[in-house]
Amino acid sequence: MNAAFVLLFIAVLAAVGMLLLWRARALRRQSGLPAGRVAYSDTGAWQRCEHPLVSRRHRLSGRPDYLVQTESAVIPVEVKAISRPAVPYRAHVMQLATYCLLVEETRGQAPPYGLLHYSDDTVRVDYVPQLRAELLAVLEDMRRARVSGEASRSHDEPARCRRCAYRHACDQRLAG
Repeated sequence: MNAAFVLLFIAVLAAVGMLLLWRARALRRQSGLPAGRVAYSDTGAWQRCEHPLVSRRHRLSGRPDYLVQTESAVIPVEVKAISRPAVPYRAHVMQLATYCLLVEETRGQAPPYGLLHYSDDTVRVDYVPQLRAELLAVLEDMRRARVSGEASRSHDEPARCRRCAYRHACDQRLAG
């Protein structure tokens, strides 16, 4: 009787373990993260936020939401709290391309792609030479506009202006 109870207990534990493993894998698929180890997180959900990735060459820094170390590359993941648009917004793609460039600079290897994870879907964005060139052109345009004094900030969203991390130093901030 005692041996039968122990065997039953072991069988129940094994079944619960398998169920938990299955559930963990389902949650991982839903998260939109590729298979691999999360090597960096800036969401604060799992650990202390990491330092930003920095490229002195491109005078650029940024904090991707996640970096996932797969078998062959480090993949940046940017999480958006909105539903997936029909076509990813250019700003989202440029932000992700920035993280791809920063991974390339800091890790010595360009990621083959990055992921935009929306609340209802995940979009893979291939990091191809054309996207890299477009990003570098955008960065150059931004620098040129800043130096010439033509740069201005969009203040169409007062709530966004109030939450801006640079509000204290902005000469174009909205009142209130």
